[in-house]
Amino acid sequence: MERPLQLSGQWYLKAEVTDVDVLKKPEAVSPLVVKALPGGSMELRMARLVDGQCQEQKVVLKKTDTPGQFTAYEGKRDVFIQKTRLQDHYIFYCEGELNGQQVRMASLVGRDIDSHPEALEDFKKTLEIRELSLKRIFFPKQMDACTPGSK
Repeated sequence: MERPLQLSGQWYLKAEVTDVDVLKKPEAVSPLVVKALPGGSMELRMARLVDGQCQEQKVVLKKTDTPGQFTAYEGKRDVFIQKTRLQDHYIFYCEGELNGQQVRMASLVGRDIDSHPEALEDFKKTLEIRELSLKRIFFPKQMDACTPGSK
């Protein structure tokens, strides 16, 4: 039997890609904080600095019967979490509806702020398998934190 994901704590968003431009790229992002919820679900929180405004994002990933697969936004999106071959690095792949449009996105997260070629290589392989463009990869600038509504 597969062990449940142990993702609680702080993570850094290292790379991100979407297949459509439904979200503005952030000027910077805060660390992602993952909190375990009862039953194997998780709460994810982070802040993004967009157009000089800090926007907090919070999403609950509800566990499904399939290991590594979750649903979000009342079942409108499926989220798949996979390990990379580098310890403490994961790929979050999401597909579903956003603002009335079908969207696919992927994020590479790691426990440290440093760049790791092996994790990025695994991320790129996943993008190729999922048919997401490598040309659309975005590497966000990191920030400590911000308060929503502040600059």
